[in-house]
Amino acid sequence: MSTSTTQSAAQRIFIDKQSPKAYHALLQTSEAVRTVAAEADLERTLVELVNLRVSQLNGCAYCLDVHTRAALRAGETTQRLGVLAAWRDTEVFTPAERAALALAEAVTEPSDAAAQESAYDAARAVFSDDQISAVIWVALTINAFNRVSIMSKHPVRAAGRP
Repeated sequence: MSTSTTQSAAQRIFIDKQSPKAYHALLQTSEAVRTVAAEADLERTLVELVNLRVSQLNGCAYCLDVHTRAALRAGETTQRLGVLAAWRDTEVFTPAERAALALAEAVTEPSDAAAQESAYDAARAVFSDDQISAVIWVALTINAFNRVSIMSKHPVRAAGRP
């Protein structure tokens, strides 16, 4: 790590630690969203794909690390994780997963109204209202966690190291 990166990271506060009440509220939201997703019958792997894709778009290394491990625990394959950033150019994702990924991207980058409408229409074709709502909530929540980790500069350490 360069000296400027080390100094910059050292000057950051972990806002989750600095404002624990606000962070606890975000954790409670996350728990509620996890319940909503399960009740809507969204597969855990699909939820983790959404978490990962949003974290890729936002460039959140910490959340990418956390959710890659969660996706693997949920049964996701390394092939699919490896090509997730280029999901449109593969045949490895189901129509429902593709719709969820497009909707998550529209939530994360809402300024493209045409892409947003297209994503919503694709989601409508494969998901129930409860499932659409759950996918949107998953994307909204991981966006919030991404910002917490990015602004705090939460570290990602090599596995097996202190």
